[in-house]
Amino acid sequence: MRKQQKGFSLIELLIVVAIILIIAAIAIPNLLRSRMAANEASAVGSLRTIDTAEMTYSTTYPDIGYADLPSLGGAAATCTTTATSTASCLIDDVLANIKVKSGYGFSIGNLAGAPVIVQYSSLALPSVVGQSGQRAFCSDQSGVIRYNATGTGCTNADNPL
Repeated sequence: MRKQQKGFSLIELLIVVAIILIIAAIAIPNLLRSRMAANEASAVGSLRTIDTAEMTYSTTYPDIGYADLPSLGGAAATCTTTATSTASCLIDDVLANIKVKSGYGFSIGNLAGAPVIVQYSSLALPSVVGQSGQRAFCSDQSGVIRYNATGTGCTNADNPL
């Protein structure tokens, strides 16, 4: 009589490992693309939030006009008591002061006008093009969000979403 074999042979284990590696090779690029798409959607949502905050700020403080990112935010302790023109509590403090969210860096520039600031432009750039996101996004006082496929910059001449 032959002894019963217990366990798996080396060939069987190698086949299982090969199958797992093939599945991983198929799944990982799709996961990375999904993460980039989620980061881009988050960046667009954050730009919409910034645009809404800018409109609210300019309505609340008409003698100032539009604001920079730190003025749109505010620390949690400040926001529970009162909002001011330097800490209006209109956006998340992380977005306002750290300026990085979901693989994108945010900025507000081109604040122009005197004494009242009548224009601004907001910009969202991927931290690492091709890894955290592929496209750059921008907006201005018109509220139209635009994108640039290179991910390195964005202007009002680029395509709207």
